[in-house]
Amino acid sequence: MNWRGRPLTNYETIVNLISNTTTKNGLKINCKLDESKYQTGIKITDEQMQDLRLTKEKFHGEWNYKLKLHECK
Repeated sequence: MNWRGRPLTNYETIVNLISNTTTKNGLKINCKLDESKYQTGIKITDEQMQDLRLTKEKFHGEWNYKLKLHECK
């Protein structure tokens, strides 16, 4: 909700909005801009993609998904 109506005009604005995000349950977000340069055009195989353990959401699963990192106990 804190982003509603706020134009995302620069990186500082975006980082500040993300950093000030909280939830009713007490989740607090830490955010910083990563200005590193990364190689583009890297291809991964279908097998590597399957190994990521992605679960697509019902609404726009091509954009919204969960990445399962490990088993929770």
